[in-house]
Amino acid sequence: MAFWVFGYGSLLWNPGFIPAQSVTARLRDYHRSFCMLSIHHRGSEESPGLVLALDHMPGGQCTGVAFQVADTEHDSVLAALRERELISSAYVERHVDLETDAGKVIRALAYVIDPDHVQYCQLDLETQARMIARAVGGRGPNTEYLYNTAAHLTQLEIRDDDMDWLVHRVRALTAT
Repeated sequence: MAFWVFGYGSLLWNPGFIPAQSVTARLRDYHRSFCMLSIHHRGSEESPGLVLALDHMPGGQCTGVAFQVADTEHDSVLAALRERELISSAYVERHVDLETDAGKVIRALAYVIDPDHVQYCQLDLETQARMIARAVGGRGPNTEYLYNTAAHLTQLEIRDDDMDWLVHRVRALTAT
């Protein structure tokens, strides 16, 4: 059985592996949200940033990319994803059903937020923008994460109004 991974945030532009194939796909009943405090990769404990997570929302949907992992790379890709995504246990691994534009269903691994985890948050867009504008972590500035994700969503013709608003607001706050 093929091993697929769902990318909706940084995996879109930095999956950490070369996919055997990729296809645009939708996950129902979740949405892409800056609902996870980043204290490692894009912020610190003293000045947390925000990263995207799949937040459960009945009736919602998140469009992203399903990446197929080559059979020979299954174990190494899974180990690398776990090291990267499960650094603080705020994400939970879930096997989800994705739907492609052609109506095909793909079973994929996705990282969703644990709403009971201390890093889970629900903040208004202005607060999100202010946090993203100033935070820096082990993988670089939080602004880079936002801009790269937004650029790849645009490139893939995936519309995300909140992401667009955040990009404009963070650019205004940082004057870049």
